[in-house]
Amino acid sequence: MGSMISTLLARELRDAGLVWTPASGDSFQIALDDFDGDVFTVSDMTIEAHAYSTGTVLGFNGTTEWALDSVALDDALWMPREDQLRELLRGTFRSLERSVDVASRVAYTVVARIGDTDAAYVSEDPAEAYGRAVLSLIRSAREL
Repeated sequence: MGSMISTLLARELRDAGLVWTPASGDSFQIALDDFDGDVFTVSDMTIEAHAYSTGTVLGFNGTTEWALDSVALDDALWMPREDQLRELLRGTFRSLERSVDVASRVAYTVVARIGDTDAAYVSEDPAEAYGRAVLSLIRSAREL
């Protein structure tokens, strides 16, 4: 399934303009005080995305443990997986490399073509490296 990005990076991506169309298997957090850090997964059985003229609402079916029937998509923070972030890079993606330093720390480097330059994004988590590359891609596209 792949790892997930940090909440901070997910917020940065959303604020930069990344649009989420909920699909089964997607993970998200609810940006309300009562749900600090809880991650939910869109599932055809439990959480469904319903599109209305007023916007998309995530419906919670069969959940009796807490009193939340639905949440507006604006209150949901998408937590893209590594494979979804790689897909968002499309043709700009060049490579993913794993390295280990002398202290046995693992690092992942994603190289993506941003503008006219191959740029490297490094993190201990491959999803975070992909996310940083996607964020740069979005920001560079907005500058055009």
